[in-house]
Parts: sequence; structure tokens; C-alpha cells
Amino acid sequence: MSDKDLNWKFSDDSVVESDAVARARQQSLELGIDAISPAVGAQSAVIAAATGARSILEVGTGAGVSGIWLLTGAPGATLTSIDTEVDHQQHAKANFAEASIPANRVRLITGRAADVLPRMNENSYDIVFVDADPQSVIEYVEHALRLARPGGTVLVAHALWRGRVANPAQRDDVATGFRTLLTVIASSTAVISALSPVGDGLLQITKLRA
Repeated sequence: MSDKDLNWKFSDDSVVESDAVARARQQSLELGIDAISPAVGAQSAVIAAATGARSILEVGTGAGVSGIWLLTGAPGATLTSIDTEVDHQQHAKANFAEASIPANRVRLITGRAADVLPRMNENSYDIVFVDADPQSVIEYVEHALRLARPGGTVLVAHALWRGRVANPAQRDDVATGFRTLLTVIASSTAVISALSPVGDGLLQITKLRA
């Protein structure tokens, strides 16, 4: 194992996850959901806390791993979460309850993000967390930046896509899409961004105030 691999493993192993997150993570494995790593969850919670988030939008509910982490960092926030899978959202709902998150702090929307996002109000969310169909990541981030308030942050999970994005020889559609997204975001004057290598990569994009 390389030093970098050891660093990633150490970053994940150093995180203490709650029982509710551990349960959601186990269910994710059983359901075939690629949940964010513990280190990505912890970093997302820190960003939510530092932002003082009150309104969070999540694209990709899964079994609730990322949602619980985000609400751990922002205990006064409300979470709106979109997913196509009703079964996944039912598991997430139970896991939110296990985490003692009041039901009125979570709104679950079942549907395709591509259909739901265009109907949502712009400049309305402190954090938009994107962890859904990687084939559509550029489209989702475009919507996320519209929906985030000035000063708000868009978080994109799996931004290094299984180590393929950093390797220019990997030219599949997903790796190329993430690579294009990173290049465009890095050159934008409307945002400030950083790519964290924890887990499978976490792209952080803060929308600058005019």
C-alpha cells in the first residue's frame, strides 16, 4: 500500500461515525449504493457547520449517510433530498429517525433530479450536495450553482471517480465528465473551489457574492 493510500485509509479510520450513520452505511452496502466515505462525511459536516447552513439540498438520498452527516454539522438546518428510488428513501427515512432527526427537518422528493431541479427556486440553499448519476454531474452542478445562494457551497462527491479522473489515459464518459467539470470550475471567476482527495474526492465550490 502506498503512502497516499495509507493517508486515505488513516483519514477514514480516524472518523468516529454514529450508530445511525453506521447502520445507514451497512444498508448502503446491502443495497449496492456507493455511499460517501467517513472522511468525506466528516468534511461535509465541517463545511455545513462552518457555513452555518439553514437550508440544504441533496441530489441523491441513498440510505441517508450523507444526509445524516450534513445535518450533524448543521443541526438547525432543513434537508431537501431527491432520489429516484423509493426503497432507498424509505431506508433513509428510518435512519434519519434513528439519528433523532425530527421528521419536519427532512423533505424527501422521489423523482429524477433532471426533472425536479429546474422547478426549484434559485439562490435558496446554503449547501447543495451532489451525489447522484455521475453521467449527469455537469448538468447537476449547473443547477446546483443556480440554486445555491451567494456565499453558499456546492459539494460534489466522488469527484475523483475511483482514481480514474487523475489519469488522462482514462477516457470513459464519467471520468471525462468529471475532468471537464474540474477544468471549467477552476477557471470560473464566479466561484472559488478546492478539490479534496479524501475518500473518492470531494469537490467544494463556493458561489461568490456579486
